[in-house]
Amino acid sequence: MRHEQPMRGQGMTEYIIIVALIAVAAIGVYTAFGKTVRGQMAVTAQALAGKSASTARTVSNTAADEAQAQAQRDLKLDNYDQPR
Repeated sequence: MRHEQPMRGQGMTEYIIIVALIAVAAIGVYTAFGKTVRGQMAVTAQALAGKSASTARTVSNTAADEAQAQAQRDLKLDNYDQPR
């Protein structure tokens, strides 16, 4: 009776697929929340520098509102590629 061994490259291929899926998910999250995160970092940098952060805070809040509206948008095949 001959025992078959799994192919050597199978484990590596599975890891590559998992890493690719994580990268796609990270790109999606960054696309949705990138402006918000950059705005919050700008607020933090302005506050640490001792400057007024009101403008940066406004930009961050606007980006957060846009991200929320984008997340709640009902996407279907007929309207997926249309501007948000």
